[in-house]
Amino acid sequence: MSLQRNLKLTIAYDGSDFHGWQVQPDPATVQGILAEVIGRTTGEKVLPQGSGRTDTGVHALGQVATFQTSSPIPIENLQIVLNDRLPPSIRVLRIEHVADEFHARHSARRKHYQYRIFRAALVPPFLHRYVTHHPYPLEEAAMQAAAEMIVGEHDFTSFAASDPDRAARQLEEIDDGGLLVKHATNIRTIYESRFERAGEELVYRVCGNGFLHHMVRNLVGTFLLVGKGTLKPDEIQRILDARNRSAAGATAPASGLYLVKVEY
Repeated sequence: MSLQRNLKLTIAYDGSDFHGWQVQPDPATVQGILAEVIGRTTGEKVLPQGSGRTDTGVHALGQVATFQTSSPIPIENLQIVLNDRLPPSIRVLRIEHVADEFHARHSARRKHYQYRIFRAALVPPFLHRYVTHHPYPLEEAAMQAAAEMIVGEHDFTSFAASDPDRAARQLEEIDDGGLLVKHATNIRTIYESRFERAGEELVYRVCGNGFLHHMVRNLVGTFLLVGKGTLKPDEIQRILDARNRSAAGATAPASGLYLVKVEY
């Protein structure tokens, strides 16, 4: 009789052709494809639980998923077989045997995201699915000043997309990349929020203990208004205090967003 193992998978994927992480009846999703491939490999019906739900078009460099299996396949061999059977747009970077109580979603403590804005006049054709193009003038120093305003603990209601299911899930957190059973409020703690130049790209990096639905993309959309001069950096505090989605900027496109890393 095989002993059941709790396995932790670190996964990277190109989200361009998937309808997000969460399994759905018809459209292709990362979780759905991963579950199907694991099932064919182990002979078991499993649904790997991710650290969070990335939206349609959002990418991951270090998504984490867990599932339990009684299959005796060695971890090294399992990784080889899964990558052989998965589409090239999904790669299992690492598999680890973890304690039974470890859960990709519930055990998460911090998440890191990045958002890539391409600043040159033309986007190379092999990059267009992975960045947001903004070749127009931006005050990047002002955007940095605005980004610093959200560090710390705040109510981020103004940067949260409406969630019609929220009332039914009072203890759940929805973020750009995930669903985490931790919070019943829109208060989150942000540990890092900054912009940096990387060649032709302006990259936004943010780390927090949780993120509301579309929160990172709504922050970027608002910071772009600061860069254009439509808002002043210190108006970020006014937007936070408003606790109203209409006070903030438009939602930035999904293509520039990446779940970089999850800390436990």
